[in-house]
Amino acid sequence: MYLQPLISDDRERISRLLGQGTVFNRGEIQVALEVIDSALNGGEKDYQIFCAFDDDRNLVGYICFGPIPMTDSCYDLYWIMVDEASSRKGVGGILLGSMEERVAKEGARRIYVETSSTAPYQAARSFYEKHGYRLVCSLKGFYRVGDHKMIFMKEVRHGALD
Repeated sequence: MYLQPLISDDRERISRLLGQGTVFNRGEIQVALEVIDSALNGGEKDYQIFCAFDDDRNLVGYICFGPIPMTDSCYDLYWIMVDEASSRKGVGGILLGSMEERVAKEGARRIYVETSSTAPYQAARSFYEKHGYRLVCSLKGFYRVGDHKMIFMKEVRHGALD
């Protein structure tokens, strides 16, 4: 497996990847593709998007992250998605680890990620916890009644809470 920055040829592959699962709804997929389009068109410089490919150049996952405006060295993990056939084979962990290394080199203190409290997102919440992210906030009824915004955070360097 290898990682490379997003290029225009990857857009359609990511669209198919996002559509294969049952977790993201149509609106979420549309927003993810708008972010990709903005990054490809040069309109958005704050997003970093990397794609993971197997040895046959099949897209097996992607990650999108960037600095949080008006913060001191904090980053958001906006999107991470792994192909269903590659799930539970370490692809997500490799993508996450690569992001963490990159933002640490940029001087990051913390990485935040938000997700839903609903059942389809249980695997995502477990994934973040397994990789050292801890739940720091829950905003009740944020997305809709009964669907809370769960915010996870990971310290990237010592002294990050100072």
